[in-house]
Amino acid sequence: MLLNLLALRQYQQQSATAVFFQKFIASALSPLTSQSPPSAPTPSRSSTPPETAAMAQPLRKLRVAVSGLGRMGARHAQHFLGKTPRASLIAACDPSPKCRAWAETHLAPFGVNVYSSFEEMLAKEDIDAVVIATITTIHAEQAIRAIELDKHVLCEKPLSTSVEISQSVLEAARRKPHLKVLCGFSRRFDASYRDVAARVGKGDIGVPSIIRSQTCDKLDPSGFFVDYAQYSGGIFVDCNVHDIDLTLWYFGADSMVKSVAAFGITAVQPGLRKWGDVDNGVGIVEFWNGKIAYFYGSRMMAAGQHDMTEIIGTEGKMVVNGNPQQNLVEMHESIGVRREIPGDYFGRFGEAFVTEANEFTECCLENKPLPFGLEGAVKAVQIGSALQESLRSGKKIEFDESGRRIGGEEKVPRAKL
Repeated sequence: MLLNLLALRQYQQQSATAVFFQKFIASALSPLTSQSPPSAPTPSRSSTPPETAAMAQPLRKLRVAVSGLGRMGARHAQHFLGKTPRASLIAACDPSPKCRAWAETHLAPFGVNVYSSFEEMLAKEDIDAVVIATITTIHAEQAIRAIELDKHVLCEKPLSTSVEISQSVLEAARRKPHLKVLCGFSRRFDASYRDVAARVGKGDIGVPSIIRSQTCDKLDPSGFFVDYAQYSGGIFVDCNVHDIDLTLWYFGADSMVKSVAAFGITAVQPGLRKWGDVDNGVGIVEFWNGKIAYFYGSRMMAAGQHDMTEIIGTEGKMVVNGNPQQNLVEMHESIGVRREIPGDYFGRFGEAFVTEANEFTECCLENKPLPFGLEGAVKAVQIGSALQESLRSGKKIEFDESGRRIGGEEKVPRAKL
């Protein structure tokens, strides 16, 4: 009997303790539990979930046309057709029957309309942007025409072989600030060169003071570069304009040229002499800020494409593609160990061209600023043209600190180089 009473007493104490804690917890939580939880929206039978609605609406694509279907234009067309998801290649044009035949085989089956006339294409097609990859001498003409018709423009480099005409493209673009007008300096979209720019910006090598940069094409025995020389503006305008643009990027777009001097030879393609051009050229540019750029351009590399850049700073240096290679394969043979290098420009910068197409498209669709403006493109032509003139005249060309040429421009006859 006594044991039963003790057990009952213990049970009552435990129950009282439990009730106390229940009241304590309820009191502590009362400020929270007294508020009704927000009611969830009642779904309507006719409403569409936001995710489904977003999926139901197709994303707008940039409607693109390509003018010029040679070695550059064909690449651009293929990139906008198959490697730029937010763009649709609508049309392409070229006056060459051979190029149009290529387009009928490679573009038309995918719904791309092919034209022989730039004006006809612009008149008939509803497009947002034009990629211009024609011969250099009509880059500016077509770019300005497209701008006048309110089209975004991606124009292959250079804007023109003439500084004045290049400036006219810049002025046309300034009159239509809502348009995106980009000069296609492909190395600006290369991961390695972008890495260098970021490191220069962080001061990793101190103050960049010397640049050595080269664009060296594999020898083309077909005579392509000889035929193209009548339109290209010369090796410094056509070839080393990339290296000049990189210099302005790394030294600063406000770098003012003090002097230029150039030298060259025709070692394997004597037909270039007719156009006052060379297959190997060296140019040196002094800047008023005390920096120097050294450029080398070649059309006769035996192994393949070798484009490289060395940036020397006050605390170190960086080299891009100093030891070129096609991939990570090494050939171990009886004569030694070797590796292959890219056979052409696209082998080295193929991904950069795709990045360029996609970033241009994004800027157009989302009204984002372009990664760089046209002012540098005009300045690059100015420097390249001065180098080409120095090459032909054998004279050093000087500029004052405002950029004005000292001694005035000479009418230089084409030299036999």
